[in-house]
Amino acid sequence: MSKFLKGTFILLVAGLITRVLGFINRIVIARSIGEEGVGLYMMAFPTFILVVTITQLGLPVAISKNIAEAEAKGNFAEIKKILVVSLATTISLSIIFTPALIFLAPYLSKTLFTDPRTYYPLVAIAPVIPVIAISSVLRGYFQGRQNMRPAANSQILEQLVRITLIAVMTRTFIPYGVEYAAAAAMVASILGELISLFYLMTSFKLKKRFKLRKNFFQFVKSGKNTFISLMDIAIPTLGSRLIGSVAWFFEPIVVAHSLAIAGVAAVTATKLYGSLTGYALPLLMLPSFVTYSLATSLVPAISEANSRNNHKLIEYRLQQALRFAFLTGGLSVIVLYVLADPLMQLMYGSTNGAYFIRLMAPFFLFYYYQGPLQAVLQALNLARAAMINSLIGAVVKTVVIFLLASQPSFGITGAALGIMVGFVLVTILHFATVLKKISFSFIIRDYVKTFIVMGASGWLGYWLMENILLNEHLTVRVLSSLAGMSISYIVLLILFGLLNQDDLKRIPFIRNLT
Repeated sequence: MSKFLKGTFILLVAGLITRVLGFINRIVIARSIGEEGVGLYMMAFPTFILVVTITQLGLPVAISKNIAEAEAKGNFAEIKKILVVSLATTISLSIIFTPALIFLAPYLSKTLFTDPRTYYPLVAIAPVIPVIAISSVLRGYFQGRQNMRPAANSQILEQLVRITLIAVMTRTFIPYGVEYAAAAAMVASILGELISLFYLMTSFKLKKRFKLRKNFFQFVKSGKNTFISLMDIAIPTLGSRLIGSVAWFFEPIVVAHSLAIAGVAAVTATKLYGSLTGYALPLLMLPSFVTYSLATSLVPAISEANSRNNHKLIEYRLQQALRFAFLTGGLSVIVLYVLADPLMQLMYGSTNGAYFIRLMAPFFLFYYYQGPLQAVLQALNLARAAMINSLIGAVVKTVVIFLLASQPSFGITGAALGIMVGFVLVTILHFATVLKKISFSFIIRDYVKTFIVMGASGWLGYWLMENILLNEHLTVRVLSSLAGMSISYIVLLILFGLLNQDDLKRIPFIRNLT
């Protein structure tokens, strides 16, 4: 099996397990602290992500790309220099921005978020920033060597620890107030990240080909060219991610103030935002573990092909990724659309947020494409173009949210529409940019066939849900409908020639490729 397919498969399995565990985690949080607590959690979380993005400085992608190229040349001294320079950079930044977040927390919570209770989650999560900074460098190292197992295992371990602790910690602090329970959920995340970092460091020590601490500062002093090389990729990548993080940071602020203009009270706005971003969006983003796995594997694989000027392999890898993203995304869309209400009821004990799922699910096919397309742009040294695309999408999203959410007739639905417009626009811009760089065959017939398969399978799932096993428990009915849609979807893909024997052979469960 090629490194690309093997790495993608490992990340797919780990991504599926991580997302399932993450969902269990969210279910526990939702049932423990409710919509209001989830709203506080989700209002504080974008600020944390913004600080982490600045601290990482776009280095994980740059590390992955540069180490892949250095490994292809057998230059292990350069690999060590990449690691040393990256660690020195991220650790230094985390020392600056961790106390900055704690210092600014009172202003952020009272003035920008209009809900002083967000102070506690903000302060609680700050100590994890240096931990994530180091972990991201080690993950980039392993991904650059196309060894996806350590990063995948660390993510699973992190979720297991988080789930183990979160139920106990949230229930312990809920009597003191929902804000303390939300902060406890953040603390559980810190402990999960610590265990994950310990695993990554252990894996690195067992598999390293050099002593990292030996002459560490000498490598830092002599790493000017390495730093410049990393920044050539990292800065545009940072720009793209920073735009997304800044837009996400302003999202709850714009939503809170827009809803206030529309006459919605702060506590109600927090609940509505929790319903959208804490209940609906995580379910819609669940299938993105597939595209994340593809995107992570694409960066080193296409970087290696690009360094050898193998344009046919670049196009082939992209075709593989987008085709797989569309087929898996198609099944996800129909499942989420048809089963929105029962899924929300089973997981959260409430159907709040189901409306957002039905509204947004069809458009999330664009979102599932976005990760692989951005990875290709980064690998082809087009990170700057990706950054511009992200900036345009972020600005448009923020404007649409403000214009619509501030209208009483739209309210929180305006925020959902704004988010949707943003990611659809960015995906279209990414695809247009890729087409300028490489040749790409867009087979419309296959897309039409896939939409027909989606429609037929979705109708079957709806019919099963409404007419079969009506006296059984909701779980049984949902599983029956889900099984019917999945089986019919795969069978129809095969009948329509969209999934053939050669594709099945590429699935590692069926046959190892040589």
